[in-house]
Amino acid sequence: MDLDTYKKIFSEEDAVGWDVIDEVVDALYPNQEPTHYAPDFPASLGGDSYLDGISVYQSDKQEPHFHFVTYGFSNLYYDEKSAGGDYSGFGFELTFRLKKTGDKNVTWAINFLQNIAKYVFTSGNYFEPYHVFPANSPIRLDYNTELIAVAFVLDPELGEIETPHGTVQFLQAVGITSQEFQMLKKDFSIGKVEELMGHLRKDNPLLITDLDRK
Repeated sequence: MDLDTYKKIFSEEDAVGWDVIDEVVDALYPNQEPTHYAPDFPASLGGDSYLDGISVYQSDKQEPHFHFVTYGFSNLYYDEKSAGGDYSGFGFELTFRLKKTGDKNVTWAINFLQNIAKYVFTSGNYFEPYHVFPANSPIRLDYNTELIAVAFVLDPELGEIETPHGTVQFLQAVGITSQEFQMLKKDFSIGKVEELMGHLRKDNPLLITDLDRK
């Protein structure tokens, strides 16, 4: 999209990138109002929350799970300098699928996604499919889980989209165990991570994270 077209279609009041994300996710979850988490003290005001928001949807596909979608890694708002770019912002937003259990607490997952965002924004490093992010601890601190890192894959339902600011990939964070992480430490190549994700997909096509997985 060239700048003239961009200026004709949008105004400074438009959340250009945000609206495109909403359209795509709303099509996947029609008539569902997500639970939305917005930071009280965002990084722009000196806080530690680098994402503008995280929406949580309820899915019964494969098995009941929460489906998280972030807003903030890509360019969400009217920005003439970004019109027609190759990639919007960092070129991705994160998703996360968490198996439902008797414990309905998802605050830890919101904090975990914000921690990933803090790393990205403070380091300038970005993620692509089959990259790995170590948590340096269990991904949920108040829970007895063997998951200590996540690997990223294209979200199997949301994939990749084009926005007026460029491409956005929905990268799904997939919990991996300490044993799997130690195996990958010997070879963090994309091929090895892809091989692990392929193995997990055999019994878990949507790559839903289960905190109790051993």
